[in-house]
Amino acid sequence: MVESLGSIGSLVSSPWIYALVATSVLLDIFLPVLPSGVLVIAAATAAAAGSGAAAAAGTGAAAAGRVPQDVPDILMLILCAATASVLGDLAVYRLAWRGGPRLDRAIARSRRLTTAQDRLGGALARGGGALVVLARFAPAGRSVVSLVAGTAHRRIREFLPWSALAGLAWAVYSVALGYFGSQWLGATWLATGVSLAALFGAGAVAAYLMRRQPRTTATS
Repeated sequence: MVESLGSIGSLVSSPWIYALVATSVLLDIFLPVLPSGVLVIAAATAAAAGSGAAAAAGTGAAAAGRVPQDVPDILMLILCAATASVLGDLAVYRLAWRGGPRLDRAIARSRRLTTAQDRLGGALARGGGALVVLARFAPAGRSVVSLVAGTAHRRIREFLPWSALAGLAWAVYSVALGYFGSQWLGATWLATGVSLAALFGAGAVAAYLMRRQPRTTATS
């Protein structure tokens, strides 16, 4: 197990992990089956393991007069995940904005999307975009909210700040799960499993809270 996490750690220590995380988070709004959350947690877990190993090696390196190897940057991982999340939201928002009558008819035929449109429109109009933050954690919720916001032609200043907050909250939470899970439980698959369970648990709670949101007629 340690060897497997070590192989992930070698990838995390290179710039490619940031591109991989950003690409996965950016695209999972179109393909919610992409394991972007799993990838972020695995990267943070390996980063924590690499940070500990580098700190231990740094003591010996300092005594020998050598410069220790660079360790993964947790803040950069958060920034990549959060930025990619917002860019994905905006891509779907703009596509839905220009969707036209066909997309409007498709939404009208979907009870789930119609309900989401009513709830989101009212929430954004009142400045209560906490629904957007909740949706970022719920399975496929991010896709639905971005689609509905664009189709309803909600103003960008109503949607973008909440999308940025949602992306940052999700990125911080996911990275923290992987990083502190590794710190507390060690660089093992148990730590990764517990972190993933916490991520999926947050998604289940977010989905439940979204279903309990009252329906409100959207106002401009």
